[in-house]
Amino acid sequence: MPNDGHLLVEMWQTPLSKLLHSWKTLTGKRANALLGCSGQLWQEDYRDRYMRDEAHFRKTVRYIESNPVKGGLVKSPEEWRFGSAWWRVNAKA
Repeated sequence: MPNDGHLLVEMWQTPLSKLLHSWKTLTGKRANALLGCSGQLWQEDYRDRYMRDEAHFRKTVRYIESNPVKGGLVKSPEEWRFGSAWWRVNAKA
């Protein structure tokens, strides 16, 4: 996605804030290096949700997978090379 990211992760021992800080630090440094830029790439905050049940989990997966379609980047979730729908379809091949 051009201006946001969605992740669905199962948390075990590392607090979510620490995990996101690590991801944002790594990706921010790499993006700045590739683009020849410097400075902050990511916003400080994030939004998190805990999955209440299986229905909430499935709804969240559908939302995340349909996001590139809503953004006009692809026509179907399976076309988005960076999403779980693409991997689910192409891992079988």
